[in-house]
Amino acid sequence: MAIATAHPSRKKRKLSRLRKPEDMSLADWQRGLRQQFAVEQSFKLHNCGPNRVFSEFEITNPQTKRTYRVVIRGESPGVNYCSCPDYAVNTLGTCKHVEYLLHHLRQRHAATLRRGFHPAFSEVYLRYGAQREVTFCPGSGCPDNLKKLAAQYFHRDGRIKRAAFAKFDAFSRCVARADHEVRIYDDAMSFIADIRDGQKRRARLKRRFGAKNAAGAFRRLLKVPLYPYQRDGALFAAMAGRAIIADEMGLGKTIQAIAAAEILAQDGGVERVLIICPASLKYQWPLEIEKFSKRSTLVIEGLTHRRRKRYAEDAFFKIVNYDVIHRDMDAIAALRPDMVILDEAQRIKNWQTRAAKTVKQIESTFALVLTGTPLENRIEELHSITEFVDRHRLGPLFAFKAAHEIHKKDSSRVVGYQNLSKITKTLSPILIRRTKKQVLDQLPPRMDKNFFVPMTEQQWVPHSENREIVARIVQKWRRYGFLSDKDQLSLRIALQNMRMVCDSTFLIDKKTKHGTKVHELSQLLEEVFEDRQAKVVIFSQWVRMNELVAEMLDDRRWGHVHLHGGVPSPKRRDLIRALREEPDCRVFLSTDAGGTGLNLQRASCVINMDLPWNPAVLEQRIGRVHRIGQCRAVRVVNFVSEHTIEHGMLSLLSFKKSVFKGVLDGTDDRVFMGESAMGRFMKTVEKATGSAPSAPPMPAEEPEPFASIRSATSRHKPTTPQPANVADFFSQAGQLLQSLGESLAQSAKRPGGNGSSSSPLRIESDRDTGRPELRIALPDPDLLPKWIDQLGGLVRSLGGNAG
Repeated sequence: MAIATAHPSRKKRKLSRLRKPEDMSLADWQRGLRQQFAVEQSFKLHNCGPNRVFSEFEITNPQTKRTYRVVIRGESPGVNYCSCPDYAVNTLGTCKHVEYLLHHLRQRHAATLRRGFHPAFSEVYLRYGAQREVTFCPGSGCPDNLKKLAAQYFHRDGRIKRAAFAKFDAFSRCVARADHEVRIYDDAMSFIADIRDGQKRRARLKRRFGAKNAAGAFRRLLKVPLYPYQRDGALFAAMAGRAIIADEMGLGKTIQAIAAAEILAQDGGVERVLIICPASLKYQWPLEIEKFSKRSTLVIEGLTHRRRKRYAEDAFFKIVNYDVIHRDMDAIAALRPDMVILDEAQRIKNWQTRAAKTVKQIESTFALVLTGTPLENRIEELHSITEFVDRHRLGPLFAFKAAHEIHKKDSSRVVGYQNLSKITKTLSPILIRRTKKQVLDQLPPRMDKNFFVPMTEQQWVPHSENREIVARIVQKWRRYGFLSDKDQLSLRIALQNMRMVCDSTFLIDKKTKHGTKVHELSQLLEEVFEDRQAKVVIFSQWVRMNELVAEMLDDRRWGHVHLHGGVPSPKRRDLIRALREEPDCRVFLSTDAGGTGLNLQRASCVINMDLPWNPAVLEQRIGRVHRIGQCRAVRVVNFVSEHTIEHGMLSLLSFKKSVFKGVLDGTDDRVFMGESAMGRFMKTVEKATGSAPSAPPMPAEEPEPFASIRSATSRHKPTTPQPANVADFFSQAGQLLQSLGESLAQSAKRPGGNGSSSSPLRIESDRDTGRPELRIALPDPDLLPKWIDQLGGLVRSLGGNAG
C-alpha cells in the first residue's frame, strides 16, 4: 500500500557537520546528522509488506529518482536494513533513509515501535556495525530443537561462529526441512559465500604454490620467469582476491597483475578481465600482455556505439581508459567482468570526482589495484582507493579521519596524523608494498644530480614582479588568516608564472626566448650522446618548454618524439616504439602525461627541465626509466634555476613523504603538519618564494641562439681564440667594431638605406618591451668607416691603459 507523507518538522538542536559537540560520541554525532538531514526530506514511501510498522519498504528520493529497500525491525541501531551504500559502510547501523522512515513511523505508530518486533518466524540476517556479523534471531514460535541446532552454529548473542562459515549449507538444509519458518536474507548469504569461497581459494593456492611446488608452478605460469618478490606479489593478490599492489614505481606491477589474473583464471574461474588505465597506457597493456601471456586482448576505443560492440566481443583482457567509464557503465554491467584491474589507481584518490564514484560502482568478484602512489597528499586518498577493493576495510571516512587526524585545540584544523601503524596493520591483508631498497640487488644503480643554472635579466624581471604579488598575498594571509577567491586565483597565477619563467620567457609571453636551460641542455646532451647507444627521456610540465627543446633538437639534428596530452592515444604507442626500435630516435620528450605507467627502459638518462610540486610526480617520471628490465645505470638530472622558486622547491614537501612512509612503510606513527591545509600551502609558498632574492643576482649572459648552435654542430668546439687578459679583450673588441662599421657602411649604401639622422643621440621606446633605450644615429655612409675606426681606436687605447 502507498503512504502519503507530509514534510516532517525540523529538530530544535542544530548539529554542525564540521565539528562534533563535546557532549556527544562520534557515532551519536553522525547518527544525529543523519536524523537531522532525514527530517528535512520529502521522500516517497511504499510499504511492500502486510504489517504497518515492522515491514519492508521502498523509499524513493524524488530528486535523484533512486529507490532503496528498507527493512524495519526496531529502533536499535543495526537491527534494521537499507540497501543504500551509506548504510553498508558507515558502521552506524542506520542511514538517512532508515531515520526518515523511523521518524515517520514514530509520528503514527510510536507505541507499536517501542514494543519492538517479535515475529513468529526466525531470521538470519547481516548486522551492520563496527563489524558486519551474521546473526540468528529466533522468532516467538521457534521450537526448542531448532534452537539447539542453531547453538551449534551461533553464539548465545546470535553471532555466527567462525567455523560455521564452511558448513553453513548443512544448517540451511536442516532449517529448510523444519516446520518453522526461517528467513535467511540475501546479504547474509552473500557475506557467508564470500568468506567461504576465500577460505577455499587460499587453501587451494597454498597447496599449488607452496614452498615445495612454487618454482615449478610459476615457471609454467607465464612466458618469462618472475623475480621472487614478483611471485610473492602475484600470489598475494590471487589469495586475497581483492588487493592493492603498491610497489614503488619501476618494480613491475604490470607483470604481477598479469600473473595474478593467470592464477585466478586457472584456479578461480576468471574468464573476463577488465583493465582500466590512463589513456596513455591503453596501448601499452596489450604489448605487455603479449610479452608475458598467451591470453587474448582487446582495446575498447572509438565512439560510444563502437565501444559497446567491442565490450561484447570475445577476449580475455579488455582494456579501457578512465575517461569513458562513466558513459560505458551499461556496457560494463552487461560484460559482468570477473576481475577488474585498476592501473595508476591514484586517478580515483579523490572520492568526490565522477571517475572515482563511477569506478566504485563496477561489480566484480576479484579486483586488483596497481599504484606506486596510493597516498600523495592526504590520508583520505588512501581511504578512497581502498574503498574500491574493500569498502569495509578502513571503515567510514568520518571515523577514519577521527581516528588518525590531529586537530588544533578548539579548532577543526588538521595539524598532523597519528596511529599510522594501525592503518598499516589494518591494510596488511589486502595491501602489499615493496620499495626499491628491498630489491636493490635486482635493479641497476641510479645517480641523481641537480644542475643549478642562472637566469637572464629578462627572466628576472617577471620573476621578481610575480614574487612581489606573492609576497603581498602572503602578508594578507598572515594578517587576516584567509584569502578571497580572487586572491587565491592571483596567487596561483603568480606562482605559475614564477615557475614558468624559470624555464624561459617564452612560456609566459609566447614571443621572446630568453633563458639558459635549453642551452645548458644542449651541452649536456652533447656529452651524453658521445655514447652512440644512449637515449634520453626529457620531462617538462609545460608543452611550450618542450617545444623549445624540440627546436634545439631539430637544430642539432638529434631525432626525437614528443608526447603530451594532445597526442591521440593510438599514436602514443608509435612514439614509444620509436624510442625502443629506431636508432636515430635519441630523445623522448614528454610532459607529465608520460610520467605514469609507461615503460621507457630503452633510455638510461632522465632529465627534468623543471621540478613538480609533488615529489611523487618526480619519482613517477624517474620510474619510467629506472625500473625492472633496465640493464644500465640510470642518470637523473634536474635543472634548477638558481635563487628562484625552483631552488626553494628542492627542500619542500618532506611532510608528504613522511606521511607516505608512515602509512605504507611503517616508519613513523605520528606526523605533525603544524598548520591547516591552507596554512601549510602558504608556508610552502613562503619557503619556496623566499629562496628568490628581493634583488635579482647578477644575471647570466644570453646564450647563443639556436641558429648559431646549428653552425656549431660541425665543429663542436669554438675556433675563436679566447683573450688572455683585459688588454687583449679590448683590442679584439676594437677590431670587431671596425669590421662591424665596414659592414654597416656597405648596408647603408644599399637602396633604401638611411645613414642620416637629425639628432645623433635620442631616446626611444622598444616596440616589444616598451622599455626606454638610448639610440645613436649613424653618420653618412662615406664617413661611417672613419667614425667606427676612431671608436675602435678609443677602445684599443682604453685596453692599453687597462693593460
